[in-house]
Amino acid sequence: MTPEKLFHQMLGLGNEWQVTDCRFDENNGVFLEIKESPGLWATVRCPKCSGSVSCHDHTEFLEWRHLNVFEHHCHIRARLPRARCAACQTVQRVTPPWEGLSKHFTRAFEAYILLLAREVPVARLARLVGETDTRLWRLIKAHVQKARAQEDYSQVVCVGVDEMAVRKGHHYLSVFADLIGRRVLFGAPGKDASVIDRFAEDLQAHNGHPHAILEVSMDMSHAYRKGVTENCRNARVVYDKYHVIANVNAAVDQVRRAESLGPAWLALRRTMWLWRKNPENLDAQESARLQELQSQRLWTARAYQMRLTLQEIYDEEDPIMARQRLLDWCQLIRQTAQTLPKIIFASMLGVAKMIQNHLEGIMAHWTHKVTNAYMEGLNSVFSATKRKARGYRTTENLLTMLYLVAAKLRLPNLTH
Repeated sequence: MTPEKLFHQMLGLGNEWQVTDCRFDENNGVFLEIKESPGLWATVRCPKCSGSVSCHDHTEFLEWRHLNVFEHHCHIRARLPRARCAACQTVQRVTPPWEGLSKHFTRAFEAYILLLAREVPVARLARLVGETDTRLWRLIKAHVQKARAQEDYSQVVCVGVDEMAVRKGHHYLSVFADLIGRRVLFGAPGKDASVIDRFAEDLQAHNGHPHAILEVSMDMSHAYRKGVTENCRNARVVYDKYHVIANVNAAVDQVRRAESLGPAWLALRRTMWLWRKNPENLDAQESARLQELQSQRLWTARAYQMRLTLQEIYDEEDPIMARQRLLDWCQLIRQTAQTLPKIIFASMLGVAKMIQNHLEGIMAHWTHKVTNAYMEGLNSVFSATKRKARGYRTTENLLTMLYLVAAKLRLPNLTH
């Protein structure tokens, strides 16, 4: 078998195209020249009227980067035919089967780049394949945009929204995800009510509707709640369990810091991480230390026990009982705060007020059992992606990578 026939078979060109030349250059790699076969014209039709066509002329030589042959770059070169319709006289360039979305690469090479881009930073990937990162970003964005345009959100009814830090200096991105389908739906800069407006527009552009959403899980952001109220009239706001517990954890740490300014500073020294763990996650040495601290009647230990009690309330099955226990917990915080200097328990008192002010949204957890656990996991995974890339130059690049990694888009795959 000649090299031309071998590459013809490997490329799967069929009866429409043929490899006319194959040469190897030590400096530049392998070059394959391809030309159309007579059998092409039996399969090509006019894109406007579906009429039969014939060859009008040819373009100049065009070149596409293909997958490497062993360790050598491989390039496909061809003068593509332009077809003239016999009926409407329209002249169109024939699209070859190997051409990708970007003008410089084949479909197989693009699929290879999309596969690696999920795991390797684009700048490093560009060095590995011998291309510029600008070309690779253009390739990735073209495929992500095309794949997102084909997405169908008509079945989306349960959504989670959370903020994601873009870079230092209070620059944030709001990310929306389908909590049932476990996929990212939309991302936009900012964390105000306007991002909900943009999400609603994008949802409708993908065959969905904001009024079809029944549940939205979020933190206690007034801006997010305002946007959901204005755009999703049938949605029930569910305040995420993780954010409620996170606020109590922060309050316990504030109590520890305030109490460390007094006589208990030596006992509380180097105990920050001890109070952040649950008892079942402590090792033997840490458990012994915790018992010793609790025997000293520290206010930090009291706040820590209150945090554990709140976590136990979330295990309550009966929503009526859970509501009463939450109100009793808030009452206990207020009574305890009256016996202490204001600075000691102010943070815990703030959490109690927060729970009372957002009680209906917190109680929705018992009805819908929706949490932002997927969003928190997504944040961790994508933070690792950002660290590998040492950040992204633009928010557009960051959003593109977020969709590539977590939107479950239907992207082309390698055939082998």
